[in-house]
Amino acid sequence: MSTPSQLCVIASFMYDLVVTAPRRPEPGETLVGTDFATFVGGKGFNQAVAAARTGATTAVVGRLGKDPFAEEFREFLLAEGIDDSGVRIDPEHGTGVGLPYVQEDGQNSITIVPRANLAVTEGDVEAAREQIEQAEVLLVGLEIPMPAVVRAAQLGRAAGTTVVLNPAPFHPVPPELLDSVDIVVPNEVELRQMVPGVPDPTEAALALHDQVGCALVVTCGSQGLIVVERGSARTVPAHRVEAVDTIGAGDAFCGCLGARLALGDPLDEAIDYANAAAALSVTRSGGAPSVPSAAETTRFIDGRSAAL
Repeated sequence: MSTPSQLCVIASFMYDLVVTAPRRPEPGETLVGTDFATFVGGKGFNQAVAAARTGATTAVVGRLGKDPFAEEFREFLLAEGIDDSGVRIDPEHGTGVGLPYVQEDGQNSITIVPRANLAVTEGDVEAAREQIEQAEVLLVGLEIPMPAVVRAAQLGRAAGTTVVLNPAPFHPVPPELLDSVDIVVPNEVELRQMVPGVPDPTEAALALHDQVGCALVVTCGSQGLIVVERGSARTVPAHRVEAVDTIGAGDAFCGCLGARLALGDPLDEAIDYANAAAALSVTRSGGAPSVPSAAETTRFIDGRSAAL
């Protein structure tokens, strides 16, 4: 039997084909881009890498295709020391792909084609039951089918594992999932989708907190964070950095947050660490490759503290 991991991620895998251009093309327009790169990615995968680089022993559960993209993922997981025994190779569906479009100011939009990610089943989750139940923290997102996400969260909740939900990409979240979640981490767009008709983000966060009944951490990019606990909201300012590529910043935040919680930090301290790591990640290109190490993040935090 393998050693239990401190954190388990029900992961999505997306091989990113990244285009950089001054702006998005208009319909029917051919626009000359300025750069192209490929990266291993996917929200769950990026979060697992962030957690491992933060120092938490990490396991992933999910599906890859039987193709060269999958081989790159397996090599990367091995290099990061991530337990991939819960990852199935799917011979019928290819590895998921993402098509991020990055503007020169660092902002991005992404089209994803999930492929094998959409074949993840409740059976896959059940096969990884031991990894989920023995973890301190379980991270789940919405890039895989909802029944598998719900089952994973239920197993985690029953075992006393802290369950963190990143509701991205947004889908309506069923009550049976929310009933098994301890912390919800949406970004500002997802917050608006979960609480339509409430334009003020703090008011929307408080309203969502009332609905879900658990802690809420809203990531708002350069505007910082909104944290809601026990009916009270507070804001956390973002670190001012020069953004190169915002792809994966939210994933870096979620993975680092989960890792620090798994390592025993209280929520406030885990948030501060994750906030710094996410800021560092946007100064670099790519999703998983942009995630800083624990030593880099600690130096960044210490440097900012010394400057105050």
